Amino acid sequence: MTKLKIKTGDTVKVMAGDHKGEEGKVIKIFIDKNRAIVEGVNMISKHAKPSAENPQGGIVKKEASLHISNLMLVENGVTTKVGYRMEGDKKVRFSKKSKEVL
Repeated sequence: MTKLKIKTGDTVKVMAGDHKGEEGKVIKIFIDKNRAIVEGVNMISKHAKPSAENPQGGIVKKEASLHISNLMLVENGVTTKVGYRMEGDKKVRFSKKSKEVL
């Protein structure tokens, strides 16, 4: 299993695919599938039966997952790669463009 460099809560930009150029916040990551759900990106329509949460039922819009390789971290409005380094005895994430700890 590989170490993912994008975490929940990060702002990311879609770099490839139908939603190229769109930005959003990472809601959830599926480590075993290398996929992430990004807020407001890759919206799909799903038919829902009436339930306690949705008494009307009908068509519901929700986010679908995207592959991690199509996402890039956004820091201060600019996309950047992410690296890891040791600071003392602690491993920290840092931006390769600005060299700042994330």
